[in-house]
Amino acid sequence: MNPTILSFLLTLIAGLSTLIGSIVIFLNKKNKDKIIISSLAFASSVMFTISLTDLLPESYNMLNDIFKLVPLILIILISVNVGIILSFYIKKYIPENNNDNLYKVGLISMLAIIMHNIPEGMATFMASNTNISLGISLTIAIALHNIPEGISIAVPIYYSTNSKLKAILYTFISGLSEVLGAVITYLFLKPLINNFLMGILFSLIAGIMLYISLTELLPTSLNYKNKKITFISFIIGIIFVLFSHFVF
Repeated sequence: MNPTILSFLLTLIAGLSTLIGSIVIFLNKKNKDKIIISSLAFASSVMFTISLTDLLPESYNMLNDIFKLVPLILIILISVNVGIILSFYIKKYIPENNNDNLYKVGLISMLAIIMHNIPEGMATFMASNTNISLGISLTIAIALHNIPEGISIAVPIYYSTNSKLKAILYTFISGLSEVLGAVITYLFLKPLINNFLMGILFSLIAGIMLYISLTELLPTSLNYKNKKITFISFIIGIIFVLFSHFVF
């Protein structure tokens, strides 16, 4: 198979794995609160852990050859804070729904994950084009991470609108953005992408995901006043990410 076509296919698989997370909405609604609590805490934990163990270290590695330690750390901190500020302003302009603010949580998660998936799609496409074995490993690792990201969109959207179609559609759009990253890279950015731009981008996205995790997903889970389930789900999320690192 043509390497470019195969790279697009792997990126598509990685992106659409987000849809697997929407399976949660088909569980028995009698356990609605437990599903919401555990799903949001788990997704929050995954976003939090990915930011600390994937995005920020990757940003550091990409910028390490360009800057000395002090300016490098300052650049990362500034980029993270820009991501946090950007998330704050995105949140201000998202419409609310009268169902425990879940609708806003779902929309914010979708936008954050789209912004995360675009550069992730760029990385998957370029890695696959360079080394197909690396591309396959990266695809599997990203697919595992994308499943809980799909949960963070599908669960709040479904339980705030009672529409499975909307939940799946929003999750699908976020997953498809991974392919958008590959298309943008193939058409325009392949010669222009460098470690500096990707390093800044990964730090900015880490800020966005930390904000969503700690100010939206986790607090919403805690609002349901079952801290035991929240805590256990959060810990499981950390273990899930660390285990995926160990395996892949």
